Amino acid sequence: MGNAGIIIVLLPILGGLIWLLVRALKGKEVDRRVIFAFILVAVAAPLLLTIMFKASPTPIVRALYDRIESLPEGSKVLLSFDFDPPMSPEVQPMANVITRHVLTKKYRTVFMTLWATGQAQFNITLQDVIQAEFPELVEGDDFVNMGYKAGNEGVLNVIRTDFKKMFPTDVNTVPFDSITVLDGIRSCSDFDLIISLGGGKPGIKEWILFVGDPTGVPTAAGVAAVVAPQLYPYYPKQLFGLLGGVKGAAEYESYFRDNHPEFENMETPAMVMMGPQTIAHVVIMFFIIIGNVLFFVGRRKEGQQ
Repeated sequence: MGNAGIIIVLLPILGGLIWLLVRALKGKEVDRRVIFAFILVAVAAPLLLTIMFKASPTPIVRALYDRIESLPEGSKVLLSFDFDPPMSPEVQPMANVITRHVLTKKYRTVFMTLWATGQAQFNITLQDVIQAEFPELVEGDDFVNMGYKAGNEGVLNVIRTDFKKMFPTDVNTVPFDSITVLDGIRSCSDFDLIISLGGGKPGIKEWILFVGDPTGVPTAAGVAAVVAPQLYPYYPKQLFGLLGGVKGAAEYESYFRDNHPEFENMETPAMVMMGPQTIAHVVIMFFIIIGNVLFFVGRRKEGQQ
């Protein structure tokens, strides 16, 4: 809805917050139900009016975008869907836009998962992105889904040196040697880029420890926001790029769309989610200010007494 929608939402909210601030200055308490009502409006209105904010990529997000953008055509990329439905609202948008990016660049893309739930999450990307936007691609020739393999770190230990030993067939039971996209791939060392999408265990830490460090293959990740702070110490040496939560996904979506005009009408779920998140944060900051005003006004009255 653009700037008009933002004004429509923000003006009454700001007006109400100013009114509450005036009440606070007069020493009147604010009912908690009023706070709940403001948060409800701040979250619901941007969703109903489809308010989105343009997001500029931070260096850690742009590093991943630039690496994918700069690889030569035909490069080999491994994407691991290591997440489940509870993480899906944050991680699925990353999985979709990164998949869209690597397929646009015509890279030989291998999908896999260390989580039993990851196969279902990949099926969402398969339906919404690969089949919907790249119908000309042939599974086995342009991309392949190796599916789920149980074993956690044990799987990584094996594929680091022998990919075929752990994945003798793809998810459709097609033999490894019959899959064109796997030509020249014998271990993880043969990939040009590895990206883990998730946030739990096994996840990006295990990918770094058992694959990234031993092989030297550039490794990046997209994770839920609660996990991102734990991974920043790995940046930029062991982890050259990282998308953290909805914000990281929104930055990538926005930057990808700006640089690939053919996808200007693509779905941007992370950017949509950033609308209510941004406005809700503004409202919360105002309530923090009001709370501090009430505190100092109260202390001043106590001093006068």
